[in-house]
Amino acid sequence: MGYKYYKMSDSYFKQEDLKKFGDITEFQEELGKKFFDYYGSVFEEGALTKREKCLIALAVAHTIQCPYCIDAYSSGSLTNGADEEQMMEAVHVAAAISSGATLVNSVQMMNHVKKQLM
Repeated sequence: MGYKYYKMSDSYFKQEDLKKFGDITEFQEELGKKFFDYYGSVFEEGALTKREKCLIALAVAHTIQCPYCIDAYSSGSLTNGADEEQMMEAVHVAAAISSGATLVNSVQMMNHVKKQLM
């Protein structure tokens, strides 16, 4: 079993691989099925609408930078009634939270610097 080397022009992300998501049960059927049962339950209508859940998933997808999730939840958001403005607003919420999380940790750096300079 050797390694396959890729050229720089090759893309690690292959859009057609999203259709293979169901194949994750191939190497571990029991856990894969449990995951899909859970996953399906999470996205059922509940206290949040399917549209709201898709918008949350779209925001999270951008935060974790998963191209497969971005594709899936861009489509899911549209299918469940979200429009482009709502989708972009969800992405901006994710960006603000990510930026805020980075910046709030600067307090640790400032505390450390203040101790060093005292």
